[in-house]
Amino acid sequence: MITFTLNGTKQSVELSPDTPLLWVLRDHLHLTGTKFGCGEGLCGACTVHIDGRAERSCITPLSDVQGKKVTTIEGIAEDHPVKKAWLAEEVSQCGYCQPGQIMGAVALMQQKPHPTDADIDAAMSGNLCRCGTYGRIRRAIHTAAAGGKGGKQS
Repeated sequence: MITFTLNGTKQSVELSPDTPLLWVLRDHLHLTGTKFGCGEGLCGACTVHIDGRAERSCITPLSDVQGKKVTTIEGIAEDHPVKKAWLAEEVSQCGYCQPGQIMGAVALMQQKPHPTDADIDAAMSGNLCRCGTYGRIRRAIHTAAAGGKGGKQS
């Protein structure tokens, strides 16, 4: 039995300890905001927070979250500055990668509330967007850092 806190609620899961966290979230706990992309931890679509750090859930075995705090996109408040900035800057096109992008941006802003372009590029470089909305993503992060008043233009 693996026990962890998920979006503020204690969870106990009786599955194989090597089951990828992504499948525990999607198939067993029915939280489908976290997406499957590559299955190798390379694209970022499956990004969640584990004890506040952005991690790839597709390559994280369930055993690694024993006793830890896991946050998914569902655990980020709708009025979070990053989510609000995402809407204001019209970041999404197809939307598939956006939960992972938002999770990466939230983790970045927890570490660096006013990130530079270089900080954003470094933190977000592992999150792929097939629609190419990288400029809007950067603007949204700057907008969130500026308190929703419009960010640095990129």
